[in-house]
Amino acid sequence: MLHDGTVTAANDSTPTRRRGRRPAGEDTRTALVEAARAVFAESGFDGATVRAIAARAGVDAAMVNHWFGGKEGLFTKAVLRVPFDIDEVLESVTAGGPENMGENMVRTFVSRWDGAGGEYFVALIRSVTSHDDALETLKKVLVSRILNAVAAHAGSDRPELRAALCATQMIGLGMTRYVARLEPVASADIETLVPTVAPTLQRYLTGDLGDLA
Repeated sequence: MLHDGTVTAANDSTPTRRRGRRPAGEDTRTALVEAARAVFAESGFDGATVRAIAARAGVDAAMVNHWFGGKEGLFTKAVLRVPFDIDEVLESVTAGGPENMGENMVRTFVSRWDGAGGEYFVALIRSVTSHDDALETLKKVLVSRILNAVAAHAGSDRPELRAALCATQMIGLGMTRYVARLEPVASADIETLVPTVAPTLQRYLTGDLGDLA
């Protein structure tokens, strides 16, 4: 379980279970959270159904109400609770001083998004238009808690503007890589993305913004 309470996937050493419905218990909660994140990524909040999530997890649909009180509670657990440690991300992005932040930002976010198969990001983005809390999570976590802190750490002028500009780049990269799956960005490795995307982020954080107000 991560610091923010998000349930993580079972590790690879977990014995293979027989096919069929899982027994009620902690592994049922984990299976539902994993399945919910995948279904929300595919369908967004409105399109996802309790029945589809339960079927993906291999459990009875009644378990969603039993463990989470319904689809809303499961969405909160699977999508609105960030599946990484925010302090760890900030430490990673700011390591090495302001001159390395653009490169660190690309490497840190893409590695974490890739590690979750992009499902967390996709589920959040696809639910933004129909679920106000998804938009608030995107703004509060990515912009307010992470990018604003990074921009402030850079020590440049207009940190809020710089953080918002970084958000356009990172959200755009996430949309291209995980939602639209636009090639060759979708399948590019991190070492290809870093030198091509990082300079723009670095300018946003520490460079001259010209006449932007």
